[in-house]
Parts: sequence; C-alpha cells; structure tokens
Amino acid sequence: MPVYPSDPYPYDLPPYIVTTEEMRQIEGRVFRAGMPIAALMEKVGQLLSQRIQELWPQNRYPQLGVLVGPGHNGGDALVVARELMLRGYGVILWHPFRRAKPLTADHLRYAQSLGIPVSPDINDLGHCQGIIDGLFGFGLERPLTGEVLESVSQLNRWQKAVISIDIPSGLDSDRGTVLGGAIKADHTLCLGLRKLGLMQDHALDVIGKLELIDIGLPAKDITAILGDRPPVQCLTPALWQTLPLRRSPSTHKYRQGHSLLVGGSATYGGSILLAALAARETGVGMLSVAVPHHLKPLILGQVPDALVIGCPETKNGAIAQLPGDLDLGRFQGIGCGPGLTTETPAVVDQLLDSSCPLALDADGLNLLAQGDRLSQLVHRKAPTLLTPHGGEFSRLFPSLIQGANRPLAARQAAQETGAMILLKGARTAIANPTGQIWINPESTPALARGGSGDVLTGLLAGLWSQMEPLSATLAATWWHSQAGCLAAQENTVLGVNAWRLTNYLIPALRSHPID
Repeated sequence: MPVYPSDPYPYDLPPYIVTTEEMRQIEGRVFRAGMPIAALMEKVGQLLSQRIQELWPQNRYPQLGVLVGPGHNGGDALVVARELMLRGYGVILWHPFRRAKPLTADHLRYAQSLGIPVSPDINDLGHCQGIIDGLFGFGLERPLTGEVLESVSQLNRWQKAVISIDIPSGLDSDRGTVLGGAIKADHTLCLGLRKLGLMQDHALDVIGKLELIDIGLPAKDITAILGDRPPVQCLTPALWQTLPLRRSPSTHKYRQGHSLLVGGSATYGGSILLAALAARETGVGMLSVAVPHHLKPLILGQVPDALVIGCPETKNGAIAQLPGDLDLGRFQGIGCGPGLTTETPAVVDQLLDSSCPLALDADGLNLLAQGDRLSQLVHRKAPTLLTPHGGEFSRLFPSLIQGANRPLAARQAAQETGAMILLKGARTAIANPTGQIWINPESTPALARGGSGDVLTGLLAGLWSQMEPLSATLAATWWHSQAGCLAAQENTVLGVNAWRLTNYLIPALRSHPID
C-alpha cells in the first residue's frame, strides 16, 4: 500500500475538530490540573460578550433575550447576560427549568439581584431584537420534548437574529443531526475547538456562520488527548504556502511535472475541457489530454499548449481504449473521469494497472463501482484518490453512507480501500488510509453547478504532478473553494458556472499573497 505522509503544512492556530468525548477529556484535564470551573466560565462569558457586542451593536439591538439552560452552557449565557446588561443592553432571561447545576444557579441568583428579569414564558422575549441561545451545549443526547421543544419551535418561527453559544441547542455535537428540534442560529460561537457535528453538511442550515472563540485551552492538554497528529482537522489558509509557486531560475518544463487527463465523449465534451483549463492554471510543466478523436479540435482550440492524444472511439463517441503506445509511466499525475461515460471499462482498467498516481472522478468512479475493481485499489503501488459526491459514494460504499457521519464514513472507506477519499459536499471531507481526516470549513453554494467537480479534477491532476499527493489534494480542495468564494462574491451566490470558475483560480491566488 502506498504511503501518505501526514501533517503537510504548519498551523498558526489549532485547526482541530473534536468529538464530544474528546472535548470532555480535554476539559477534564484542565479542571483536574486546577483551573476552577467558575474561572473558565467567567473567562468564556467575557469573551462571548465582547464578540456579541461587535456583532450586535447596542443601538441596533437594544433588547436581547437570553435562553438559559440548566448546565454550564446556561452559566456561560448568564455571564454574557450580566455583562451586556452592565453595558447598557436591555436583557430578559428565559429559564423554564426547575433545577440547574450549582454554579449556574449561583449566576442566576446574581443576575436576578441585578434586576435582570427572568421568565418561563418564551413569548415574553417577543419584543427582543436578538436572542442568545445558551440552553444546551455539546453532548446533548436526548431529543428536545415538551415545553422546551414548543418554545424552540416558536422561537424559530419568529425568525429573529440568534447567536448560539458553542453549538445550537438541540444539535447532536458529533453527528450534526437535529434531536427532535433545534435552534436555528445566524451565528454559532464555538468554544475552544470545533465540534465534529458542526462540520457536517446537514448542520449548516442550523448553525449559520460558524466562528471559533479561542478560550485558551493549553496545547499540552489538547495534545495529551488528540496526540501529535490529531485525527480530524480543518483545512486552513496555511495551504496557500504549500503551492508550488517558488521556482528555480534555471527550471524548465520537464522539471515542473507532466499531467494526464482522460475523459470526454460526444455527450459530455465540455467536462474534460474544464478540467484541462483548470490543470493549466496550476503551472504544470506539461499537460496531456486523452480524448476521443473527434474532440481533439475542441481541446486544441481552447488549450493550444496541451498535448492532445486522440483515442479510438466507441460508436457513441466515447473513448474505447487508450492508445497502445501511450506510456503511462511518463506522467506524475493522472486525472480520469470527466465526461468519460460508463461504456469503456477498459480505460479505467488500464489506469488501475499503471504505477502512476491516479485521481478518479465522475464516470471513473461509476466504472470503479462495477465488478471487483474497488477491491483492486488496495494492491496499487501508487497513490489513488477517489473524489465522489454523496450519490457516487453510496454506489461505491453502500454499507457506509446510510445514517453515517460523513467524515467518519470517508475515513472507513479510505482504510478499506487504501485510497484517499475526497467526499465532496458543502463541507468536503478528505480521508487518508492512515485514519486522518481533513474538513474544508469554507465553501459556497455558488459551486453547486455542473462542471465544478471537473475543475477540481483538473487542479488535482496538475498539482499531483508537482507535489506530494496528500499535500496536493488538500491544497487543490482549498484553492477550488476559495476561487468559488471569490467568484460568488463578485457575481452571485445563485451559482458560478464552471467556465467562470476557472477564470477565478489565479485571482484567488493573488488575493492571498504568498510569503
């Protein structure tokens, strides 16, 4: 099985993502070392109140409702409520619970002594411009029911501005699923480390804009639980530094890698062109594109610097097979799938038998799902990358996707096949056979357009020829999403067509200067 190195880039701040149990263990170490829970709660409340004042200026949000739960999340909310009241905000508390943890109960008594009103009726918050959600933090296991569920539903119907503390109440902090009902937040101010449930696609409609609040967890306590190579991490802007942008003055094209793209058909002629346009922007020294004979003029007309390889065709205009004299060993990276169709399994078989790093997308994946090709991956000596969206993943791994935690399902697939898995989505997850996972925290619905994945395949093929495969995969994923965000910012979130997306690849680089 090929080796996939870990930790391919440095971190400025911990980009770690934790499960509920990992977060409990980290906090437990901090408290056992002597940090008073009351002191940490006070610190957290101060940081939250400062950020809320920045998000909600008092002149625009003069009246705030604060939802106070029975646990320490409710205690954090009470510190916030006190600080905001002392800074001139009108504050009313909603606390429908008969009991609370001792520290939370102490803060509640003090808030009442300051004259902050407390109500068990959610309707008393109807006049507020903003709601601060401090009902339940991470680790909630039981569904919301009864009065709490009815009140949460009422609050959601109001469609008021909502900030949730750490995690929206009612959201499973590992799976990102809604437990009966959940607060729909505009902002979620996550404390200390990102929770895995917040990084799931299906949680996005609930969490709103996610922001990490650094509460000063000691690095030694994080490392003690997560290890030197934490199992789940975020992609970060540090990935810009890994791109092959620094070149020797004496370099030439043969030192800058040679990529091969394979795809295209009479039905899907544009897909391979989009991939080729993207691959060219990576600066790869040489780019070859294998297409059916009839597509050669199209590719040469748009990418004249590419070496276009005409292939025998099926009667429907797809590649029948790769030319017999094509030496796959001369390429450092191959991307296969855009526009390929499922007529020609021989193409994928030829590539699987090669010793070249291979990224499979689109119909390359659909062909892989046929027969026993998937089981062959573990025997490949060169790195392999699969880039499925949810539907393709279901066809490849039908036992993993149902009810699964997406990043963990991707990890299991990677471990079973020996291939890297890039599971596309609003929160794309990349899993390594060694068990590590990276999640992209930044993307845009503008990329929900046909052809966006073809652009990513081109970036992958181009960078794989110039970089170590894992580093190239992470960098390509980040670059792709950042180009999409920039294109959406300057156009519309309703969608950025893939052709336009390729035109934003270089501007995305320019907007993030490399040291």
